[in-house]
Amino acid sequence: MNPNEAIYDARKLGTPKMLILGVQHMFAMFGATVLVPALTGLSVSATLLFAGLGTLLFHLLTKGKVPAFLGSSFAFIGGYAAIAPMLPDGSGNATVANTQLLPYACFGVACAGLMYVLLSALFKAFGTKAVMRYFPPIVTGPVIICIGLTLSKTAIDSCRANWPIALVAIAVVVVCNIWGRGMIKIIPILLGVIASYLAGAVTNHVDFSGVIAAPWLGLPFQFENTLFGLFGRPGLDTGLLLTSAVTIMPLALATMVEHIGDMCAISSTCERNFLEDPGFHRTLLGDGLATSLASLFGAPANTTYGENTGVLALSRVFDPRVIRIAACLAILFSFSPKFAALVSAMPQATMGGVSMVLYGMISAVGVRNVVENRVNFANSRNVIIAALIMVLAIGVNYSGAVTFQVGSAVISMSGLAVAAITGIILNAILPGKDYEFGSDQQGDTAVNFKV
Repeated sequence: MNPNEAIYDARKLGTPKMLILGVQHMFAMFGATVLVPALTGLSVSATLLFAGLGTLLFHLLTKGKVPAFLGSSFAFIGGYAAIAPMLPDGSGNATVANTQLLPYACFGVACAGLMYVLLSALFKAFGTKAVMRYFPPIVTGPVIICIGLTLSKTAIDSCRANWPIALVAIAVVVVCNIWGRGMIKIIPILLGVIASYLAGAVTNHVDFSGVIAAPWLGLPFQFENTLFGLFGRPGLDTGLLLTSAVTIMPLALATMVEHIGDMCAISSTCERNFLEDPGFHRTLLGDGLATSLASLFGAPANTTYGENTGVLALSRVFDPRVIRIAACLAILFSFSPKFAALVSAMPQATMGGVSMVLYGMISAVGVRNVVENRVNFANSRNVIIAALIMVLAIGVNYSGAVTFQVGSAVISMSGLAVAAITGIILNAILPGKDYEFGSDQQGDTAVNFKV
């Protein structure tokens, strides 16, 4: 078999290899997925459970065609912090979960998920071609590039915790992917995680005390921490519910644009036009309902994961069945507090090392999207759009979110959201917009996913 050949049916690899590929995808999403509950106070086990269930729901609604994994969304962290800020511990550090207010924040996120359903209906009503006229390669390409670049700081910060351990992960991933043969070449991320984790354990950089103390089996969430438990409480604060919805729902505008960028990245990576089949109306519906479902049970909002797109690009195995295996494994392990503790004990530098490669792969996919579609950068219009998208995405990301007040609510927009919206508006108003989705012609007027 040609090591660079794309595999769309992993069954020919055999069941054991498919399971290993599923484990690789599960580990790829762990670092970021588990980080969100760590930053917000939500349950790690509930996060794993609804990442798995949300992914399966997404695959059901997209006819099982899109190899996407849904993990915790970072875009809503500001919303959680605004409604349910972490409480100080004995040392004065804000590390204690605000369990009383978190369900109120989850209500706002659940409402935000319903906004996906509304946009999905617009795609269904007006057609992908009409809506995608506003998302040509000159917009989506730079946005995809910036998805990886804006995540890069997280990878570097994690690596700084212990560069030698991070370098073990990076070296194993590179060696396995470049010189590996057979299955070794397909699972470089998993091997990098294992090797780096072992290196951390051998050098006494892993604390297993939490793993030893954790029980083997347990429920992923407590009823009182869910929205259902909130509505059963005496003294329900309806004003705070409304505030949560008004504060958090606008964040969905940014995440929906990011969703479009992620779908373009996955389509470009897999050389399949998922924007048209199964269509944006299905992918948006799946993402939105998965977010609302997770929020009902006290888990973070879901989003399509760039880390797993990076794994697709590295492994060249594009079969959605592998993603579904990862989802089932996440569900299975969510019922084991000991496993959640084992994941939490993983050296920060381990995830930093593999994330450095994965985030870079996402940006590389964006470059490929622009290059393969032969976007004309001799055209000043295209240069201006790409320039502003990249400067705004990176600049705002590192200087602080753009905030503005609507009534009593303060709305915060990430750099990626500001950049994407700016790119869409500029593409719509600047002269020379002749992009037609679905055309076979390459360049400024079409996008080509080699269907």
